[in-house]
Amino acid sequence: MPTSNALDRFYSVIPAGGIGSRLWPLSRADAPKFLHDLTGSGQTLLRDTWDRLSPISGDQRIMVVTGRAHRAAVEAQIPELADPNVVLESEPRDSTAAIGLAAAILEKREPGVIIGSFAADHVIKGPTLFRAVVREAIAAADAGYIATIGIQPTEPAIGFGYIKGAAALDIPGAPSALTVDSFVEKPNLQTAKRYLAQGRYLWNAGMFISRADILLEEIGKNEPELLAGLLELAEAWDTPARGAVVDRVWPTLKKIAIDYAVAEPAAAAGRLAVIPGPFDWDDVGDFASIAKLHSGGRKRDLAILGEGARVLADSSSGIVVSHTGRMIALVGVDDIIVVDTPDALLVTTSANAQKVKSVVDALKLSGSSDVL
Repeated sequence: MPTSNALDRFYSVIPAGGIGSRLWPLSRADAPKFLHDLTGSGQTLLRDTWDRLSPISGDQRIMVVTGRAHRAAVEAQIPELADPNVVLESEPRDSTAAIGLAAAILEKREPGVIIGSFAADHVIKGPTLFRAVVREAIAAADAGYIATIGIQPTEPAIGFGYIKGAAALDIPGAPSALTVDSFVEKPNLQTAKRYLAQGRYLWNAGMFISRADILLEEIGKNEPELLAGLLELAEAWDTPARGAVVDRVWPTLKKIAIDYAVAEPAAAAGRLAVIPGPFDWDDVGDFASIAKLHSGGRKRDLAILGEGARVLADSSSGIVVSHTGRMIALVGVDDIIVVDTPDALLVTTSANAQKVKSVVDALKLSGSSDVL
């Protein structure tokens, strides 16, 4: 286990951004994925994430990075969130800018801090296992590695990227830690089956744990201009100059995912450790994922979401999400997806769930911003 000193220096960071375009028309710019209850727990994915992290770092050591437009909704969901721990983006600049800014602010406030970044819109079951894995990742971070958590795959999924693990690392407190051989993009089904059979590949869940100074150092090696902007922002963050500096600097930051700016280069340099996560995880990236969560993997079931949903189904399976109170009748259809909102209706199948993003892209091109 990590030393008590390492645990005392740990800070959780929740990047709460992204629209979740594959979940349109449920997820919108003003009501993104993380502000919805997609599991039937009675609370949003963001609140679930907070509750998962609070036992590890404590309520006063969790920072949320979100858009200015979502501040009120985020604070309503998490009244415990301390005001200094709300970091607002004027516009989306991708994950390196969001996580890097949190790291720069926290390192300036508390030199030597260890941060862990955990997306606001994932579903994780098995909180005890999750906490144990995070503690191993903290130990790896304390030893100087950038650590990530890879999920042990249960099926040949094609919707996730993969991490190829290699040799075991000898890190006190992190007995499961492995070196990372490489990151691989989302595979086709045949490749995913091969990965599963080999047993060396883990799903990339996008969780990163590191000393803030080491994370910033890695950003600087690969994206020096981005690091300079982040450090300038952090220098002004807790001063009256914040607003002016944010308005000037933030829009100039390069948009790049942390996988490309930090994780892949760190893996190539032997500085990245992966901890296998044996808990259930899903990024609920599309409606097929949500259907599977609610059906327990039983393909003949029909999942129904939405308070007051009125659904009549005969010999049908898939998922219905209703926010209108309109009667929806399904007869003899398999793996169907129906999402009914007051101003937009989506009908597709589980096999085509990933293609919903192309609908959003088409709506943007057509100028139909009223339904985005």
